[in-house]
Amino acid sequence: MQLGFSPCPNDTFTFYALVHGKVPSPVPLEPVLADIETLNAWALEGRLPLTKLSYAAFARVAGGYRALAVGGALGRGVGPLVVAKGERPFEGARVAHPGEATTAYALFRMYMGERPFTPVPMVYSEIMPAVARGEADLGLIIHESRFVYPEYGLTKLLDLGEWWEEETGLPLPLGLIAGRRELGTELLRELEHAIKESIRYAWDHPDEVFPYMKAHAQELDDEVIWKHVRTYVNDFSLDLGEEGRRAAEAFFSRLGAAVGEGWLV
Repeated sequence: MQLGFSPCPNDTFTFYALVHGKVPSPVPLEPVLADIETLNAWALEGRLPLTKLSYAAFARVAGGYRALAVGGALGRGVGPLVVAKGERPFEGARVAHPGEATTAYALFRMYMGERPFTPVPMVYSEIMPAVARGEADLGLIIHESRFVYPEYGLTKLLDLGEWWEEETGLPLPLGLIAGRRELGTELLRELEHAIKESIRYAWDHPDEVFPYMKAHAQELDDEVIWKHVRTYVNDFSLDLGEEGRRAAEAFFSRLGAAVGEGWLV
């Protein structure tokens, strides 16, 4: 069975043990690594049976997929940032963003409301260089970019995670793992357990996991890689829990998406 996830450190950390046979899996898994917007697009096509995707993209595919309660990215202090070369007005700006199906872009649209802006989609790793070159006025950055944007001469203008937390009082849901409904509840729950064990193995064997993370990371500084993991792999990654469910449902509600009662395994 193909398993899609991104090359970002939180995902390679999460799935290392599972795809390397360090923990048992109910079915053989073939890793397929791609950036998050590619994974979102594939999910819209129903291409992969088990995949990481954005909460915003999941809202579009909940009829065909169910979300797992483990392996996702959700928490406080994890939000996308809006950066620029100095102060820039948001209204009318050219905004480089990581894809229209990403949670980051959905949050920015929520924040902007009816105010106009010009979206400029691109692969997330290209956003900071594009803003630094003046090809966009604002950059909507995700993943490890939040730790290195000053190196590009950029300034943080807005933390969308802080905005979300002030608006809702809830942690921010970013990405999740989902499996096609046809796999059935029993297998999906077995996969949940396997992913949870994979995360636990990674925390118990960080030195073993690190070379795999570094081999795929966009930012190669060791401390940046570990900051990324510590930020995005947390208690919610092991169990979405009641607060995580409420955060997800609040996001779907504000997005105007009806995912139904059976969206979670």
